[in-house]
Amino acid sequence: MLLFSPSFILFSSTLMMGTFISISSSSWFVAWLGLELNLLSFIPLITSKRNTFSSEAALKYFLVQTLGSATLLASVSMLFLFKTSPNILILCSLTLKMGAAPLHFWLPTIMQGMSWQNCLILMTVQKVAPIVLTSYILSPQTSFIVMMISMLSALLGGIGGLNQTLLRKLMAYSSINHMAWMLAAISMNTNLWVHYIFAYIIISISLVNLLNFNQAYHIKHLANPSCSQLNKIVMFLTLFSLGGLPPFLGFLPKMSVVKDLINQGLLLLAFVLTMSALITLFYYVRLSITALTLATPKTSQNINYADHKASTATLLNLLPILFPMTLMIPI
Repeated sequence: MLLFSPSFILFSSTLMMGTFISISSSSWFVAWLGLELNLLSFIPLITSKRNTFSSEAALKYFLVQTLGSATLLASVSMLFLFKTSPNILILCSLTLKMGAAPLHFWLPTIMQGMSWQNCLILMTVQKVAPIVLTSYILSPQTSFIVMMISMLSALLGGIGGLNQTLLRKLMAYSSINHMAWMLAAISMNTNLWVHYIFAYIIISISLVNLLNFNQAYHIKHLANPSCSQLNKIVMFLTLFSLGGLPPFLGFLPKMSVVKDLINQGLLLLAFVLTMSALITLFYYVRLSITALTLATPKTSQNINYADHKASTATLLNLLPILFPMTLMIPI
């Protein structure tokens, strides 16, 4: 589907509308309705006549999300019929919808069949409504379960990306790892996850912009000599920002989450998140080394004629917004 085509604008608008309906509703049925509108708007965006894998990804995404929606609707019906509070069942359905561990099995395979633009939507916008709804059902019992989900997501997101050579699957495991940080912030009943997801969206847009511009889908595509050195260096810096290294944008929300975890005595969760961030940094550095070092001498002269538009647009997202984010995040 072409970007800025009438169908893309229509379905993107209804997708955002479904998200806003879910996060602003005062009833679980209205929240479920918003999630369904969001789902049915995303299916046409995934489907493409020119790519058979996208139709398969759309069908898989529909089946998985339908299972999550059916579980949510059943648990909400229990809330009204039996006057019980099925928060754990609601949490399981939202975990499935956001793609957090241990219900993350569908995310890498579905992202592998999507275009980079749809992968970006799935990694960012599609996470917002389930995360906000998760923050509505926090209690001492569910907070402990959210912390367990956070630790599992951190470990599986870090370890799962180690043996990946397909970039879209690697970004899927990276997204699972970042979900762990947001869930950790939610489990402390703080608003730090809002700052985290804004920073994650900005960095993801920067990285996906570069990968889509260079048509990179496999790790060996990063060694394409027609890709300019400036593009590769900016990709290197963006990956460091995604991994949370200072002085880049991704460091600030991670530092704030770790600081609050330590202040509340959750040392084990802080340790697991920090170690998983080091694992993700390993495969980010592996991507960067592949992009910067592997270029054949016979074709390296093409680098001088490469287009720098993607890199200059992405470079603006790395450091200039660092200072405003420091004002937003409490120290």
